[in-house]
Parts: sequence; structure tokens; C-alpha cells
Amino acid sequence: MTIVMCLVLVLLILGVVAVASNPSPYFAALGLVVVAAMGCGLLIGHGGPFLSLVLFLIYLGGMLVVFAYAVALAAEAYPEAWGELKVLVPMVVYVLVLTVLIVALWPAWFNSGWVPSSDMDELMVLRGETSGVALMYSMGGWMLIISGWVLLLTLFVVLELTRGLSRGALRAV
Repeated sequence: MTIVMCLVLVLLILGVVAVASNPSPYFAALGLVVVAAMGCGLLIGHGGPFLSLVLFLIYLGGMLVVFAYAVALAAEAYPEAWGELKVLVPMVVYVLVLTVLIVALWPAWFNSGWVPSSDMDELMVLRGETSGVALMYSMGGWMLIISGWVLLLTLFVVLELTRGLSRGALRAV
């Protein structure tokens, strides 16, 4: 399990580097989805599978709105990809800086100890999130429904604002 969590952390860092280099809205949105998925993977590893599922679904709803808005405003015929020199150089610099930081701080991280929640099953009496799920659906269910409707309304508002008279990104270039 520790190897899986280390892989999730490495993918999280690579996703952050992909977002920080920001080649184009298409690839930056993909990097944000990777970062969200790996963050939810970390939550799952530390014992919060339902929380990570709800967070991931809400985050993806928000990302859909942001992605639609960014694509509508930046309709490029040839977007910059990660392999181009203009984008590759900052990515390599970010990875090198992160590698130096990891090597410099490794003794502090290694000595602190890190045990995922699945390795302590015999010490757990009951899962803490079962009561949280019941509370969220009993008292916070309406807020969940309202949040979903707000995200849907925001999607339509953003699409309508970016459409304009010439249909936004769907116009002939």
C-alpha cells in the first residue's frame, strides 16, 4: 500500500508541474483533473473513500465549467503541447527544483513515519466516515442538491456568455 501511495504522490507532483507549465487550456485542464484524482487517491489511502468520491465529483463539475469557459475564450488552431520547447523547459526546471527539494528534505520526511489507514485495520473499532455520510444525507442533503443545481446553472451561464453573436469557439476561424 505504501508503494501505491508513493506512486499517487509522484503523479500528484507531475500533475502540479503540468498545470504550472500551463501550455494551453486543454492540457492545463487535463493536469488539474490528474491533480484532483491523485488528491482523492491520497484521501482514499488515509481512510476517506466516500469523502474523496464526493470531492472528486464536485470538483469535476466545477472543472467542467472552467474548462468550457477556457476553451470558449481561447480557441486556438494549434495549441502548445507539453513536448514543445517553450513548455518543456519550464517543466524540466520545475521537476529539477522539486527533485532538489525532495533530496534536501528526505531525512525529515523519512523519519516522521507514514502509515496508510489500511495498515492499521486491527486498531480501528469503526470507520469514522459512516456517521459523516449519515449526517451529510440527513442534514446536508438539500445543500448537496442546491450545489448541483448551481453548478449546472453556472455551466449554462458561462456557455451563454461565451457564445456571443458568433457562437464562441464554434465559429469559423
